[in-house]
Parts: sequence; C-alpha cells; structure tokens
Amino acid sequence: MRQHSHPFVPYRPARYDQAETVRRGEDFVSFLDRRRSVRFFSDEPVPRRCVDLAITAANTAPSGAHLQPWKFAVIGDAETKHRIRVAAEQEERVNYEGSRIPPEWRAALAPLETTADKSFLDVVPWIVVCFAEKSTAMPDGSLRKNYYVNESVGIACGFFIAALHAMGLSTLTHTPNPMGFLTRICERPGNERPYVLFPIGYAAADCEVPYLTRKSVAEATTESPRPL
Repeated sequence: MRQHSHPFVPYRPARYDQAETVRRGEDFVSFLDRRRSVRFFSDEPVPRRCVDLAITAANTAPSGAHLQPWKFAVIGDAETKHRIRVAAEQEERVNYEGSRIPPEWRAALAPLETTADKSFLDVVPWIVVCFAEKSTAMPDGSLRKNYYVNESVGIACGFFIAALHAMGLSTLTHTPNPMGFLTRICERPGNERPYVLFPIGYAAADCEVPYLTRKSVAEATTESPRPL
C-alpha cells in the first residue's frame, strides 16, 4: 500500500484491445489532419459556450507542477477587436514592409502569402488572447513563481486548438511581434505576457488555404541507438 503526503485518487483509464487501440489512433490522426489554419472567416455568430468549452479543454493540459500558468482573455465587442486589428497591423507592417523580418523568414513565409492585412480580426465573432503567467498573483497579494511556463502554455494552446476543431470552428495562431499592445488593450498585469492570439469563428464559405503537406512519420522520427 503506497503512502502519500498529499491527496491521491485511483486512475483507471479506458483500455482497448490492440486492434481497437490502433483504430482509435488512426481516427484521431484523420480528424486532426483535417485541421487547417484559416485567414478567411465568416461573421456568423458563435456561442460563447464554445469558447468556454475550448478553454475548459485547455485546462486539462499537463503543466509544470500543475500550476496551469495561463490566462485566456476573451474579446467579443467590435470596438476592442478593431483596436487589436489596428495595433496588430501596425506591427505587421513594420515586419513585412521594414527590415524586421530577415530574407530567410520572408522566403519561408512566401508559400503562405501572408501580409500585414489582418482584416479577419474585425470579421471573427471572437478573439481570444492566451497570456502566459510568469508568476501568478495569490489572494494575499504575493506572486507565486511558475515553472516550465512556455512548455505548459504551448500544450494548453494545442488542446485549445483541437477543441475548436472538434466543434467545427476554425482559428489561427497569430503572433504579431512584438505583442505588448495586447497587454495594454486587454488590461493584463505585468506578470503576464501575451503568448498567442486566436481569431475564432467559422471558416468563410469561400475559404482557401495554402496547399501544404505534413511531415511523414519517418521524417519526424529518429530511432534510438541500439544498446551496445
């Protein structure tokens, strides 16, 4: 009988025979493979409940010491969305029309045909900004240090994206650089930093996405050296 100094509960995840395990894996890969980043959105309303469900899904992600160092700012009013668009485009114009983006990066972006135009930020019913909490404000006013913040928030954002896809919604991982304007517009404290901006909505009826291929298993895998 194990002895614990903190509360533990039994965990008995579902188990399947090998054929069913593989089938479920294949179905999940097929589901995720249909996901694409979208820049052409419909203005059709999306229930706030969908956003909350995606955040709830993000909250199931593993995190360093289970400190869950993230905060999701949800924006639905047209005025704030437009302020975000104006500020994002200002930074992106410097990126695309100035010297902030090096030639190698421009070449990598070319097949995506991205530009400083972020008009979709006015179109989508929701914008959600994920903030990474370097530290978390405690009830007594102190700050608790968080650990593995980038890793934890990145995983949570992945769960968030997958949940939106499961509901038939589309999004884009938009990271205008620098992103300090999001801290000001969303009125977030100094212990948080903007991590990624998600426009959320249905894909437009005439939506198009770049033709892309994804890495094969062989390309994404390396075998461990054989034991001596």
